[in-house]
Amino acid sequence: MQAIANIAELDKVCNLLSKRLREWYGLYAPEVSEEISSHERFIAAIVSKSKTQLLIEMNLSDGMGADLGNVHVEEILLLAEQLIQLYALRQKHEDYLQNVMKTYCPNILELGGTTIGAKLIELGRGLKHLALLPASTIQLLGAEKALFRHITTGSKSPKYGLLYQHPLIQKAPSKNKGKAARMLADKLSLCARLDYFKGEFKANEYRKELEEKLNEDKKGMKKKAERFS
Repeated sequence: MQAIANIAELDKVCNLLSKRLREWYGLYAPEVSEEISSHERFIAAIVSKSKTQLLIEMNLSDGMGADLGNVHVEEILLLAEQLIQLYALRQKHEDYLQNVMKTYCPNILELGGTTIGAKLIELGRGLKHLALLPASTIQLLGAEKALFRHITTGSKSPKYGLLYQHPLIQKAPSKNKGKAARMLADKLSLCARLDYFKGEFKANEYRKELEEKLNEDKKGMKKKAERFS
């Protein structure tokens, strides 16, 4: 729980400092920041290659940035090098989490993934409490603000929280995302109980069952759309 909380904090810090780095380096070579969208790839590029090398790779003879002296460029690159260390620390935390979860909650790890599985345990206040929660609550973990707003103001009820980030939900059609989240929450609830009460490993079966069901729903929606067209 502490490790996944620290990963979330590192994500915030890295995102904030990466934006600052892009703005700072943009004074020197704005074209590079515009060309590379990934923060990690951008940082790795400016640390490993000079401005001239990067511009040549982009088929540019000259850039629009200011001709800063070494003392200024070195300070920018110092920030970039520290960010590389922070990203490395985040990866080490994730590797650590994966190893711990393989031992204590392999079903949640397999079906939910390292980050989502660990966040569910954190939001559920531990594996024991998560295992005792109904699937409908697991479905909405991470959507507490939206749920409170729904209760107090009568706004639209949330259909999912943290589970929205799961690949199976991302792949589902927009109209089916709520149903997909409900199905996934049902299986994750079973996974939590299996892990806490030391049951057998069934996450692979659950994943296969979910994928087949979601594919059937997708095909059904496609056929329905074709009939109407």
